[in-house]
Amino acid sequence: MEIQDLKIKAAQIRQDLLTIIHRAKTGHTGGSLSNTDILTALYYEIMNIDVANPKWEERDRFVASKGHSVESLWCILADRGFFPKEELKTYSQFGTRLIGHPNNKVPGIEMNTGALGHGLPISVGMALAAKRDGRSYRVFCLMGDGEQAEGSNWEAAMAGAHYKLDNLVGIIDRNGLQISGTTEEVMGLEPLEEKWAAFGWNVISIDGNSMEELVQTFRNVPEIEGKPTLVLANTIKGKGVSFAEGVPGWHHHVPNDEELERGLTELQQKIDELSGEGQVK
Repeated sequence: MEIQDLKIKAAQIRQDLLTIIHRAKTGHTGGSLSNTDILTALYYEIMNIDVANPKWEERDRFVASKGHSVESLWCILADRGFFPKEELKTYSQFGTRLIGHPNNKVPGIEMNTGALGHGLPISVGMALAAKRDGRSYRVFCLMGDGEQAEGSNWEAAMAGAHYKLDNLVGIIDRNGLQISGTTEEVMGLEPLEEKWAAFGWNVISIDGNSMEELVQTFRNVPEIEGKPTLVLANTIKGKGVSFAEGVPGWHHHVPNDEELERGLTELQQKIDELSGEGQVK
């Protein structure tokens, strides 16, 4: 897809995730909005996957360690055809597969996540298995910045460098906010880039809401043979919805009717602007 098309797709996914959160009256809105560009770049342009064969052995793996921000992932998997889009209406309803965290009963999900700090350690194992089995797939692991307070991430970081896992890409959605405030108030992380570099990773700091930078960065990994990559994706929590951007309360705020309509309208205006030819269906 062209960069312009990816930007339009990201705006459409944001519309979908607002809609399912509003319908379900639950969800993690701010973080899903901030990670949408990352997931759009991966699932529509970068990752080697086969929707018709979700368990294909050579597929690239994606692990959402930041499992609570699942709504953008559900919307993308549905749009790609892993399950019917109609099923999005069941999000967080009784008996649904589409619960509030990734569920590996759904095609396209590699592992159940939600307990923070577990995704990267398992991703290290997946990447190491690929190396030992002589397979070419890559492993992408999306983490939250608040999640960096979990010690298991740093054990995994040490192991990833030790085993020279250049097929492993860690991504931090660095929006600076978590449920109870800024990351630096709750548990200071800086200098985050230097910490990961000290653990032996090739660190690339980018604008995580820039589709151009995301695609270029992911296309070029690994930059250094024998080193895992850490993409420090600097994002804005609530990205794409003006009144939610950078507001801590939108961590798990559910938009009311008025907020939904306003958010959908803003995103549609963005789509129209990007398309240059009126409303995109």
